[in-house]
Amino acid sequence: MASSAAGRSLSLARARSLGRATGRLAHSTLQRERDKALRNLTIAFPDLDEVRRRVILREMFIHLGQSLFEIAWMPNLDRAMLDQTTVVDGLDNLQRAVDLNKGVVLFTGHCGNWEWMAAAIGLLGFRMNVIARELYDSRLNQFIVDSRGRHQVTTIGRGSTSSAKAMLQTLRAGEVLGVLIDQNIKAESAEVPFFGRPASTPIGPARLAIRAGATAIAGFIERDGESQRIRFQEPIETTRNDDAIELTARLTHAIEEQIRRVPSQWVWMHDRWRSRKP
Repeated sequence: MASSAAGRSLSLARARSLGRATGRLAHSTLQRERDKALRNLTIAFPDLDEVRRRVILREMFIHLGQSLFEIAWMPNLDRAMLDQTTVVDGLDNLQRAVDLNKGVVLFTGHCGNWEWMAAAIGLLGFRMNVIARELYDSRLNQFIVDSRGRHQVTTIGRGSTSSAKAMLQTLRAGEVLGVLIDQNIKAESAEVPFFGRPASTPIGPARLAIRAGATAIAGFIERDGESQRIRFQEPIETTRNDDAIELTARLTHAIEEQIRRVPSQWVWMHDRWRSRKP
């Protein structure tokens, strides 16, 4: 793709600058998405005044623009550049989870540049796998899959006929499986609290962790000035007696806490509280 080739030819600083400009343009032109995001911000932060919510909204578009151009640039990311650009807190928590040798399910959300976090985990020497829906544009999808592969990250297609087997094999091999559970999708779900309201949330990843006896851990990435900061929380050992809905609620609460830390770095356009018929 010409756009991805152009992204690779840019410096990281230039890519981010163009991303910010793109985000500002999107904010000014995409009224429908802007209105949806503002409605969701009002649900999540009813105590904030309108001015503050609109500031978060604008910052979100700028952040997403930067993330988009960072993803185009990311084939250039190597271990040396990672050390220059990325701070990792709690790496010992991830290492401890891996050392239990039961497989690790890493729960996260669409916070910060989640593709950067996956790449960082691979570059740090962990066997990283992610569950991801195939994108509508096959060329863009292949670019992202190939980019992950350069960083030793394996993509497991969500909903493919072989995905369940691949996920179990990943955990039985003691590897890390990254999952995002902060969106309302067509999957086995349960309503758990999210910003004080019930939200339909996929429980399959928690069921998988419990079935496999894997270790669960929450991890997040956020933009911190010109750096990326990744945080891994304390690992959670699962047993067959655990409840998948309770585990999902616990990890959803961790996602909510991260969003509250940096509300401008989550995708507020998503219809998170939409009801789905069973």
